[in-house]
Amino acid sequence: MGLTSTAVLTVAVLCTVLLSLVVVWQWPRLSGRGLRAVLGRVGLMCAVQLLLFSTVGLAANKTFLFYGSWADLFGQQDGVGVLGAHAAANPGVRIEGKQKVDVPGAGKPSVGGEVQRVTVQGERSRIVSPAYVYLPPEYFQKGYEQTAFPVTVVLTGYPGTAENLIKGLHYPKTAWTLSKQKKTRPMILVMMRPTVAPPRNTQCIDIPGGPQTETFFADDLRKALSGTYRVGTKPRNWGFMGDSTGGYCALKIALHHPEAYAAGVGLSADYAPEVDLDSGDLFHGNKHEQKRADLLWSLDHLPQGNSSFLVTTSRQGESNLRATQKFIAKVKKPARVSSITLASGGHNFNTWLREIPPSLEWLSARLDAN
Repeated sequence: MGLTSTAVLTVAVLCTVLLSLVVVWQWPRLSGRGLRAVLGRVGLMCAVQLLLFSTVGLAANKTFLFYGSWADLFGQQDGVGVLGAHAAANPGVRIEGKQKVDVPGAGKPSVGGEVQRVTVQGERSRIVSPAYVYLPPEYFQKGYEQTAFPVTVVLTGYPGTAENLIKGLHYPKTAWTLSKQKKTRPMILVMMRPTVAPPRNTQCIDIPGGPQTETFFADDLRKALSGTYRVGTKPRNWGFMGDSTGGYCALKIALHHPEAYAAGVGLSADYAPEVDLDSGDLFHGNKHEQKRADLLWSLDHLPQGNSSFLVTTSRQGESNLRATQKFIAKVKKPARVSSITLASGGHNFNTWLREIPPSLEWLSARLDAN
């Protein structure tokens, strides 16, 4: 049974209820003052607490999809990571499966669009990573056979899974709805996690002697997708979007690579990488790259390209309010910046669900299909 399955959660709930009933039933037998009775009471209380916390944890994980599998939870990921040079012999996109979008007419791609589960293999970085590609209905319709579509790369936070973007944040359904309402133009979404070398949190940085994550997102990903789907290759054809760590990646790649991406959206974004046990040593003494990874430093000391940025925060509930205000103040022409500041909203799905529709509208107005 999978970590996020209903069956696992149901079993946990039943076990918690049954053990609670056992405690109530057996408590009189353990009411004595002897060591055995005391240890029995302590053991039962600890067992109930353990099951209760496990059930709450499973319920929270099922809702927010922090971990996608047992291997992911225990740091033994069964997904792909960074491969050797021999593995990059066939860089590109490999389609692994297809699934419907949760919209009316979902059974027909020309009506509901389609989500393809793929594996992306980078040529320069030699990184291999899973992804989900949302193709809008127009991609399959007559009259659009020769049409190229704009692309937005969408990242989760850390340690989220790519399924978050489909099941929790509803990106394909939102993109379909906005296009149907004529609020956006049809676009392709490439949905991924920033953790391309699990379990390490590489934070879209080219690590000396380690994963070349910046190269993967700035160069390899675009090249691989352009060779598989009808998409443009100019910066104005590509946008980048993400939440939390994914938001940092989106802003970083758009800021440092205006030749690749015309726009970056950071939902509750960080503005500098966190160096901790999950990341390991990201810079290995390279002071320039360490400074460059700080987006506020980059805005002050590096040339700003013809990029557009959208940053979001809230006056109450987010810790990045002051940093977001600094980012906005430091953006200079030819770059441009827009912002969404909510009155209140925490670092969670509920906040991002409020920000995703206007963010996709903002992106659509800045991306071109040709």
